[in-house]
Amino acid sequence: MPRARQSGRHRRPEPLAAPEGAPALVLAVPGTPTPAARELAEDVSSIARSELPGLDARIGYVDGGSNEFPSLEAVLAHAAAEYRARAGHDGQSARPGPAPVVVPLLAGPDSGLLRRIRQAMMNSGSGAELTDVLGPHPLLAEALHVRLSEAGLARADRARLFTVTTAADGIILATVGGEEAVQAAGITGMLLSARLAVPVLAAALDEEGAIFRTAEQLRTSGSQQLALAPYLIGPEIADGLLGAAAAEAGCPSAEALGAYGAVGRLVLSNYAAALGIPLPQQSGLAAPVR
Repeated sequence: MPRARQSGRHRRPEPLAAPEGAPALVLAVPGTPTPAARELAEDVSSIARSELPGLDARIGYVDGGSNEFPSLEAVLAHAAAEYRARAGHDGQSARPGPAPVVVPLLAGPDSGLLRRIRQAMMNSGSGAELTDVLGPHPLLAEALHVRLSEAGLARADRARLFTVTTAADGIILATVGGEEAVQAAGITGMLLSARLAVPVLAAALDEEGAIFRTAEQLRTSGSQQLALAPYLIGPEIADGLLGAAAAEAGCPSAEALGAYGAVGRLVLSNYAAALGIPLPQQSGLAAPVR
């Protein structure tokens, strides 16, 4: 006999799954398509699927255009055509919905990239919906902390039982996307500063001299052991840019955020918010800080 369903506040939560007929989640990957960018995007998509079984997650490249790296426009058009074909096979009229949901693989805003993503969505004729970028969010502050700890540039939190004697006493939070991106990164920077108890200032990699000026500002205020923390997922920046920025600031750099678990969960959170799908509170996906 099956066991009776447990009741009360200690009852196990019902397993979460994508609703039947839910639209595709299309991850919009910026930057030059490379095998490394594809691997990162696949890892992020895998994290999202593991959190929401049954999720139809696809990858489109903003600068793609080949079978190996399909463009965002092509992926959206294909998703819409698949739905119409499925609807016709089931004897329904070939109506256009549900529209795919596009999640930009960006930690912060970049108006130029977002404009290109919107153009690809319009060109596809899919009626796709665009979500916000992933930050600012407390989970990204956690991810930055972990990346700094892995590089030996910050003391780990209490969950990781080791300390670092070379911890930085000032952090440059490097981003791309101009002044809007710097302001958004500054919000996550405040959360990171609270975690590390050291000053954190944001600066744009794509603004000439900004990294150097920010490093000098930190040193003038008393910080002598600086570290560069990329507020970036990874594919959106050119090879060598982080190394050049670290040399400009005269300090070591942590790795970009990459396929850290929080990145995949935030991708799913944005998708779920667009559809009104509630996620379990234990996932740590609190409302973003705006």
